[in-house]
Amino acid sequence: MEGDADVVRFAFDGRALAARRGQSIAGALWGHGIVAWRTTRGGGRPRGAFCGMGVCFDCLVVVNGVPGQRACLVRVSEGDAVTSQEGHGHGALGS
Repeated sequence: MEGDADVVRFAFDGRALAARRGQSIAGALWGHGIVAWRTTRGGGRPRGAFCGMGVCFDCLVVVNGVPGQRACLVRVSEGDAVTSQEGHGHGALGS
């Protein structure tokens, strides 16, 4: 990556990663070869970005403890803790 001013550092599932400032979480994960970061609630099938514009909700992640964040829309920030999400991220709420 370019100079340090253009780089932000974050963690994904405990793994230290870097991204370009202003990059979406989905783009940053793709840049590291990570294409799936959510599992479906009905069968545990892997999901990642599908539509890339915030319509489909396939790219949900947990960002700094907040579930249901669309990785294609949220820009990665310095120090973010991003984790994979199971289902819709609201376990006790059911389907």
